[in-house]
Amino acid sequence: MTLLYDLVETPFGWMGLMASERGLRRTTLPQRDPMECVALLGDAAGNAAPSPGRFASLRGRLGRYFDGEPVTFADEPVDTDDASPFLRGTWDACRSIPWGETRSYQWLGARVGKPRASRAAGQSMARNRLPIIIPCHRVVASDGSLRGFGSGASQLTLKQRLLDLETG
Repeated sequence: MTLLYDLVETPFGWMGLMASERGLRRTTLPQRDPMECVALLGDAAGNAAPSPGRFASLRGRLGRYFDGEPVTFADEPVDTDDASPFLRGTWDACRSIPWGETRSYQWLGARVGKPRASRAAGQSMARNRLPIIIPCHRVVASDGSLRGFGSGASQLTLKQRLLDLETG
């Protein structure tokens, strides 16, 4: 499988993008340093070829997104065939959450036919390898409070910034 990657600078920091011929396989949350993105893309980044041209359209949409324009990524092809049906189901449901809106982990579980699986839905968001494209920042606790995001509690500030960006 051929893998391509690019690093994109946004007002929130650098993002890493990786794709196969089938679609996006991985994105990173914005990082302070581009090399952090490469590390977060994982071992596959070592086998991926840089390809800014492959990501030109997505780069433009990300720019508009971070400028506060209501951009959707729902039509961006993704390559998630290696994920379990539950993960793919919750990720697909998450992609349907409109710009500027939030849904609960319980809502996600219900969307995949498991209304009592809010904890499992939370775990699927923790395993989301396509942040922003699969907008897991739009998923909150049933009481509206922010819960886990990124690689720890310090990332909750980023989650709030993304939600604030979308609600203007």
